[in-house]
Amino acid sequence: METSKNERQPIFRSKATLLIGLVVLVVAGSIVFFLSPAFKSITARSHPTVSIPASSNTAMFGYDIQRTHFNPSEHILGTANVSHLVSYWTASTRSYILSSPTVANGIVYVGSSDELLYALDAKTGKILWLHVAKDDVGSSAAIANGIVFAGSDDHNLYALNARTGATVWTYTAGGAIWSSPVVAGGIVYVGSNDSNLYALDAATGKVLWMHATENFVSSSPAVVNGVVYVGSEDGHLYAFDARKGKTLWAATAGLAIRVSSPAVVKGVVYIGSEDRNVYAFDARTGKLQWATPTGGYIHSSPAVADGVVYIGSTDGKLHALNARTGKPIWTASTGATIHSSPAVANGVVYVGSQDHKLYAFDAHTGTMLWSYTTGDVVDSSPAVINGVVYVGSWDGKVYAFHL
Repeated sequence: METSKNERQPIFRSKATLLIGLVVLVVAGSIVFFLSPAFKSITARSHPTVSIPASSNTAMFGYDIQRTHFNPSEHILGTANVSHLVSYWTASTRSYILSSPTVANGIVYVGSSDELLYALDAKTGKILWLHVAKDDVGSSAAIANGIVFAGSDDHNLYALNARTGATVWTYTAGGAIWSSPVVAGGIVYVGSNDSNLYALDAATGKVLWMHATENFVSSSPAVVNGVVYVGSEDGHLYAFDARKGKTLWAATAGLAIRVSSPAVVKGVVYIGSEDRNVYAFDARTGKLQWATPTGGYIHSSPAVADGVVYIGSTDGKLHALNARTGKPIWTASTGATIHSSPAVANGVVYVGSQDHKLYAFDAHTGTMLWSYTTGDVVDSSPAVINGVVYVGSWDGKVYAFHL
């Protein structure tokens, strides 16, 4: 999940220390560098028994363009062995991490509030390259056709070479970009705090269309069957024609949809709202199917798998709901607010909490199977790829876990 930086005071304030210990060579807006001992706070433990094969050429927050947060290809980790997860490696940044790791072709991409986008080796955590933004990078990256796309509080959407970090193009919106981009059909879609949803040519950055809402678009869009779905802090879930930007419908979701992003599965759009409800709308018409209350407001994005919707709430609970009816199936308590968005893989639900922990729950029963305590709040959303779980923390570290 990408949480607003003003929801919590930064734990690292001095940006003057950002590049201390780096010897840098600036190439096309990115940094190729060598690490001095002062900066070498990365700890990596290499285990040759774990292999991370090249993944799909497309990856993004929520796993797919529907934002299901469900990885059906994960067969290494499961309910029988997830309790044996141990640290694989950790990589340190210079500030807190709100964005969620995205993994593609053996590289982990993650933004930090130190104004950098990191590309890390998925096996070792070693930094491959950095890209310098002009403000926090809380937007989670999307990768498609060899290009990584990520937004920043500096109002820019960056398109970078996924292997080298070299700048392909940059587009400047009218406000901060907390929304995480999605790429479909050669178009990159992203929201901005200037209240607009943008559709840009993924190859050139040319604006194809933009559509205004009445408040920040911090939600991350989903794309299904030629339709783009996105929430706005004006309290509406919108459906736009993906090619032309025409409004197809707008549905009311009580209060602001802040950061929570739609998941679209089997003709239904699921999303959370600050009015404490989880909503399900008909994807074609926008008609309300059901609304189920939680005990707190919702910034978490829903995960949908095998007929169940999973979502976190500020009531400190992970909720599992029947996807067809909205009826509660189970709840699992953590020790604090959940802003993190759950990830589902092979019968296990992973989610972070502001109690500093990353959790793994049985997807069918809600039984806690494993947890790990980081050094601070975990608002970042986990990614589960090829037997490895990746997540960021407010302690400024990216964590990787494996068996």
